[in-house]
Amino acid sequence: MAARPLLEVRGLQKSFGGLVAVQAFDLTVAAGEIVGLIGPNGAGKTTVFNMAACFFPPDAGEVLFQGRSLVGLRPHQACALGLARTFQVTKPFEESTVLANVMVGAFCRTRDRRQAARIARAVLETVDFAHRWDVVGHQLTVAERKRVEVARALATRPRLLLLDEPMAGLNPTEKALLLALLRQVRDRQGLGIVLVEHDMQAVMSLCERIALMHRGQKLLEGTPAEVAHDPRAIAAYLGEDYAAA
Repeated sequence: MAARPLLEVRGLQKSFGGLVAVQAFDLTVAAGEIVGLIGPNGAGKTTVFNMAACFFPPDAGEVLFQGRSLVGLRPHQACALGLARTFQVTKPFEESTVLANVMVGAFCRTRDRRQAARIARAVLETVDFAHRWDVVGHQLTVAERKRVEVARALATRPRLLLLDEPMAGLNPTEKALLLALLRQVRDRQGLGIVLVEHDMQAVMSLCERIALMHRGQKLLEGTPAEVAHDPRAIAAYLGEDYAAA
């Protein structure tokens, strides 16, 4: 008997006024699986994230995490169950150190400051950023802010990690380092990861499965090779230049 998916999204729908942002969206993610969610700007990807992480309530549909419905919960409750997310625009606490920023995530699991600091230090070691523990938020580069954002999410000790455009603003070397980090985290901790990203080279190299959204709906789903050569993906998002590459 197959194990139940870590995340099950069924028939998800969301409208804002007269605009249908997401319609009849389905997705499953297994433990240890990395799934890409791609599509043009405005396709509904971040709205799906916001509903999955309980920032927006869906108008219809279901979000199940480890078999439990998340509909009606608050973001901190979903986080306590093991679902963490990052954001497109990173916003560390500007006057707090890296360690203090990551401790914020650790407080999801403990109220003891010393225990939170131990968790944060361990996570910073994992993401190879312990040497910058005392740098304050406003001194961080874009790449460092991304790393702290991931570290803060990992400090919540998640089972599922939702990453919203983690490669944005990074140069090729920084992207390669972040990709290596995500593979390492998945391999060591068995996390499920869902990645919203426009960098197709990163998506194709990291993800085992990809879902393409277009105009609020899932247009197709498949392996990276299947998506890269699907005429619908080429027409809706990837373009002929990508297909010929």
